[in-house]
Amino acid sequence: MTWTQVYDPFHHWWLSTLVAALPVLVLLGLLAGFKVKAHLCAVAGALTAIVCAVFVFGMPAKLAATSFAYGTAFGLLKIVWIVVAAVFLYDITVATGQFEIMKHSVAGITPDRRLQLLLIAFCFGAFIEGAAGFGTPVAIAGAFMIGLGFKPFHAAALNLIANTAPVAWGAIGTPVHALTAVTGLPESDLSAMIGRILPLTAVIVPFWLVRAMVSWQETFEVLPAILVVGISFAGTQFFWANYMDSNLVDIAAGIVSLVATLVFLRFWQPKKVWRFADEREDDAAKLARKEVVKHYTGGQVAKAWLPFAILSLFVLMWGLPTVKAAMGKATTPAFKAGGWEVPYLHKAVLRAQPVVAKPTAENAKFDFNWLTATGTGCFLAALLAGALLGLRPGAMLKIFGQTVYRMRFAIIAMSCMLGLGYVTRYSGMDAVLGLAFTRTGWLFPFFGSYIGWLGVALTGSDTSSNVLFGGLQKFTAQQLNISPILMCATNSAGGVMGKMIDAQSICIATAATNQVGNEGMIFRFVFWHSVALAAIVGVIVMLYAYVFPQFIPNGLTFIH
Repeated sequence: MTWTQVYDPFHHWWLSTLVAALPVLVLLGLLAGFKVKAHLCAVAGALTAIVCAVFVFGMPAKLAATSFAYGTAFGLLKIVWIVVAAVFLYDITVATGQFEIMKHSVAGITPDRRLQLLLIAFCFGAFIEGAAGFGTPVAIAGAFMIGLGFKPFHAAALNLIANTAPVAWGAIGTPVHALTAVTGLPESDLSAMIGRILPLTAVIVPFWLVRAMVSWQETFEVLPAILVVGISFAGTQFFWANYMDSNLVDIAAGIVSLVATLVFLRFWQPKKVWRFADEREDDAAKLARKEVVKHYTGGQVAKAWLPFAILSLFVLMWGLPTVKAAMGKATTPAFKAGGWEVPYLHKAVLRAQPVVAKPTAENAKFDFNWLTATGTGCFLAALLAGALLGLRPGAMLKIFGQTVYRMRFAIIAMSCMLGLGYVTRYSGMDAVLGLAFTRTGWLFPFFGSYIGWLGVALTGSDTSSNVLFGGLQKFTAQQLNISPILMCATNSAGGVMGKMIDAQSICIATAATNQVGNEGMIFRFVFWHSVALAAIVGVIVMLYAYVFPQFIPNGLTFIH
């Protein structure tokens, strides 16, 4: 049985677009407007998607149900498993008392919360995004900042904003690889073009991040550090994307910016140390009581950081294609074939014009890569760290059980949201929403960034957004005589700004910072940041399209 997607069931594009948006409107409306718990919002959104897919877009019920199950299974293995394992490692460091030492070591670098935010959320988070992606940096850096003493709300919301500039090359360049696969365009040109868009925003985001937490005056007080972070990161990102490869862009940029900032802070500190109001009172009270500040030896500090060093090593190893391929072939029978074909769904759904040039069957393969999954690497890192810190297996099992129980509602929410995303993908509702942006004519370069933004907001993944809309961007660009290289790169670059508002990332952030139930408040806070940053990407793309086209890599003969 095969079924071809329908993109205008009402024969009025605006009405079809409105119905296609209903699942997202229900999900985000309940979350932000009515403050319903996230897992219930996700269930409601998924049910709405299935009903619209079957009764409006004509998708066979069996295909709709299977696509939901496929998305849920994908979410459990690829997303939920990473978050649970990362929080498990954090819980181990707390249980063993090592996190207290880590807090003091970071405070030794700088007690200023603005600078700690840049180091952990932006620099360290970028490294983790480059190595693992798929929500890992939000989970790890969010939990880390909570341990340092940040307010849970700030730890969640600010990490969501920080996890933007590095996303296009996350998980060892996976989004760029996917974009190349679906568009057939040269990977070097796509990576280079993304590397000529996002570095401009990478200079802005650190400033934006600090300003989201403090006033204008307090932001300018640390402007030298912000410039060091932004310029070192953006410069490395530009260089690596244009002259090296698409695999290690963010890992290199994250490491360079972290090292550059640490060196800079050895010679420069702000005149005023910024702390939260209650912390300032606390610090004054401790000073009045003449409390002795604890000092730890280098060995104690190294031991405390050991779990996160092990985690970084494991996620880097798990992201290397050679390592992943070797483990996959040894443990997953269907690894070479790209996974097992999902019954009823594989090749059963056809995408049609104008989304693709000719009818194309959608793949549906599930690679149950239990060992090569990034979450497994995080979990093994946690077990090794726990063993080296002296925890017995029984104690680690107890901590893991507590972690899973604490995150139970977030697990349901993330799974259902991935199920929702897959229903919208296979039913064609995502394409209907994307097609609405293609009606903008000469403004398409600006709104093209919002197509990618929408894709990430729907699926929670820049990779998935590139798979969904990469072909659409290429096709529309050719029709409008705009560079397909530019517009396909724009899909990925604009998509990263939607990462902070996708419900999946918000659930990861709230789970990692123990704020389940506050998803709506966080969404309302980050939404306009997301829209504004996507608009900045749109303006940059407009400039490339109409003012500086000579800077677009010319790896393809345009179709006139």
